[in-house]
Amino acid sequence: MRDLTRTFLPQLWALTKPYWYSEERWAARGLLAVIIALNLGLVYINVQINLWNNDFYNTLQNMDKDGFFYQIGKFGMLAAAYIVVAVYQLYLNQMLQIRWRRWLTGRYLGEWIGKRTYYRMQLTDKGTDNPDQRIAEDLRDFCDKTLNLSLGLLSAVVTLFSFLSILWTLSGTLSFALSGMQIDIPGYMVWVALVYAIVGTALTQYIGGPLVGLNFTQQKFEANFRFSLVRFRENAESIALYSGEAGEIRALNHRFSDVVANWWAIMRRQKALTWLRAGYNQVAIIFPFVVAAPRYFSGSIQLGGLMQTASAFGQVQEALSWFVTAYPQLAEWKATVDRLITFHHATERAHEDAQTNAGVIAAAHDQADYAATNVNIDLPDGKPLLAPFSLAIKPGESVLVTGPSGSGKSTLFRAFAGIWPFGRGVVSMPRDASTLFLPQKPYLTIGTLRDQLCYPAASGEFNDEALRAALVDCGLEKLTERLDEEQHWAQILSGGEQQRVAFARALLHKPAWLFMDEATSALDDATEARLYTILRERLPAASIISIGHRANLRQFHARRLEIQKNGAGVGTVEWAV
Repeated sequence: MRDLTRTFLPQLWALTKPYWYSEERWAARGLLAVIIALNLGLVYINVQINLWNNDFYNTLQNMDKDGFFYQIGKFGMLAAAYIVVAVYQLYLNQMLQIRWRRWLTGRYLGEWIGKRTYYRMQLTDKGTDNPDQRIAEDLRDFCDKTLNLSLGLLSAVVTLFSFLSILWTLSGTLSFALSGMQIDIPGYMVWVALVYAIVGTALTQYIGGPLVGLNFTQQKFEANFRFSLVRFRENAESIALYSGEAGEIRALNHRFSDVVANWWAIMRRQKALTWLRAGYNQVAIIFPFVVAAPRYFSGSIQLGGLMQTASAFGQVQEALSWFVTAYPQLAEWKATVDRLITFHHATERAHEDAQTNAGVIAAAHDQADYAATNVNIDLPDGKPLLAPFSLAIKPGESVLVTGPSGSGKSTLFRAFAGIWPFGRGVVSMPRDASTLFLPQKPYLTIGTLRDQLCYPAASGEFNDEALRAALVDCGLEKLTERLDEEQHWAQILSGGEQQRVAFARALLHKPAWLFMDEATSALDDATEARLYTILRERLPAASIISIGHRANLRQFHARRLEIQKNGAGVGTVEWAV
């Protein structure tokens, strides 16, 4: 209980509060107010139906034919009102859910993707699994269950107080003698309902408590399994070339075995909980008749009074037993909240770490050179990768970066891009100069070919004539009529074709500084030479910095930057003669 009040509730409020104080707060609060009013309207109609029970069954007992048809008509009006209110309560509830989810999704995407937090978390925070699931599924479940559980609790509280006075009046006083002493219990059915609900709630918490942790783990295992399937689909060709199907099946079965094992644990726990809930609910059907029967048989109440008493008892008992009924949903909701809280804390840690441990700082300056000053680069575990160095690359200069595999060439480019968070020093780039980095494996989105060529700009940034010309220059003439074809292009195009698409991007964007990390590794020497020649022709003023191993590349670069490992295994960066 202490953890609930000191830790969980403040964290839950921190998770919930921003939307209700955001720019959408008045629309959100207005919708919530209407939904609450409709919820209270349902409770009011239930009270009227309870009162109707007394009148209806009394007309039956009294053989009152006219009164019978009158009560049928009255019930029809109450039922119609209930249906209308229930429909719009659900409709507006779903409207508020999607508005809240849309706002939260935008916020979480901004926190995760903004300032490259996703990249830092991938390198440093291995404990935060499956961010995609937390944004896509956990936010959906959080909005859905938070609203429904909150409104359910509100309805239970209002129902309890609405029917409590009715039940107190109907149940009268239970009198009996015990050891010669006369004992009178006023409103005895209220006390019976309270004891019944307390016992059920205590047993539910005892049996169902472990479900919170089990649901948290189940969500994690399900996400891991789904992610493995996505990875398999995205790397289908490589797996087929390796004939790695058997290994993939073993890995997927291992992932799924975690899902199955945890699911069995949930099943066993829910079986025990269902035994309790099913028995509890079945006994609750007959229980009010048993405790109200003495007053009926004594003639204190008529049949209508008995039915009204049973109905009121059921409403009070159901309200008091809200925790018992909602426990499975509460367990899932608690697990969802915990996952969102840990994800939010992970993004905050990444933001704080970015401020306190900025790593290699990328800054714009008024000079024309692209310069590195006292830069040293570390690995994520803190071990040095590249020894301190300083260098400057002049506008229009072409540089080839060479060195053995694993020496830190690609990480050097990451530092030049300002995304590597481990190390120290400053990388200064000309102010307002356009820069483009082409990795060895180009990133292709799921969309049209036009989207791929214009990326990272919007698809309407370049006209069709420019797009087709870039495709022709890069040897992709066969794609010129497929600009608006939507495909998973990373699976459609070969590795060499994907690298040529990346070159087409460079020709379209015309960057002043072009960094290429083995961007021609999938191309033959002749195609590589032709593309570099076209780059020099189309972008004569651009500075081209390339990572490569082929001797063929040296003819296209005026200088060479070499990385070598020293005796301690740390790379040294020096200009090669």
